[in-house]
Amino acid sequence: MKSCAILTMDNLSDFECYDNLLDQPLASLGWQTELVSWRKSNVNWHRFEAVIIRSPWDYQDDAQAFISVLEQIEKSSAVLQNSLTTVNWNIDKIYLKSLTEQHVSIVPTLWQANLAIEDLNSFFDHFNCQQLVIKPRISANADNTFWLHRDTAEHFIEQLLSVFADSDFMVQPFIESVINEGEFSLFYFNGAYSHAILKTPKQDDFRVQEEHGGRLQSIEPETALLAQAKETLLAVTQEVGEMPLYARLDFVRMPNHEGVAQFGLMEAELIEPSLYFNMDDKAAQRFATAFNERMND
Repeated sequence: MKSCAILTMDNLSDFECYDNLLDQPLASLGWQTELVSWRKSNVNWHRFEAVIIRSPWDYQDDAQAFISVLEQIEKSSAVLQNSLTTVNWNIDKIYLKSLTEQHVSIVPTLWQANLAIEDLNSFFDHFNCQQLVIKPRISANADNTFWLHRDTAEHFIEQLLSVFADSDFMVQPFIESVINEGEFSLFYFNGAYSHAILKTPKQDDFRVQEEHGGRLQSIEPETALLAQAKETLLAVTQEVGEMPLYARLDFVRMPNHEGVAQFGLMEAELIEPSLYFNMDDKAAQRFATAFNERMND
């Protein structure tokens, strides 16, 4: 059996993780899996044929240390999936700006640094909106993500300054369809479409992750969404210079304006997205097959 490390974190007890569903499909193709925390020291990466980044869901707490571990893996004989090149491109959400240059429709975004108190009103004015979302450029799990209303934003100034006074961040108008409909996630393995889900936040929340009470349902994406996802993945591949083993593309339905794309990309998740193997009984096998074929090319 060939050996494959599943890169994770020290403790997943606060998360919903479905990567164990890969064990049997990978074993059937001759791969023995082993969970390895990215924080574990003195790992001999040479003893693995491959390392698949899956659930290091605290990497944003020390992104440079995380990258250093991936650099060690890339220098070993193990094949890192997704690659360090892909991770370096995807780890900072400024990649969304580069995708707009490839004519990918994203949620309108301001790219900012070093928040000051007087900036808040200008953000609302810029988008001519009553609600905003402010979040770090390097983040996961909706950590340090703020949903602000114009009339109550001042109550969050102290929290906002503690996070963003000396860091890069992004500002977006709040998209009502996140609450009214949800967020769409489409999954691709080695460039091939696998499955899709709709994630809906709980009452009075905007975060769609299960850990925050979000609800999931399997869906058949409409034609327009599939078309935009395909174009987005092609743009991602062109930007990165390679097709990722896995990609999760998250979209929201945009306000209906003539000439504007029907859906806006929230994120192209290429580092550690949950791939929700539990939502499609063939998804884990599709992933295992794509991985095995990739490793045998």
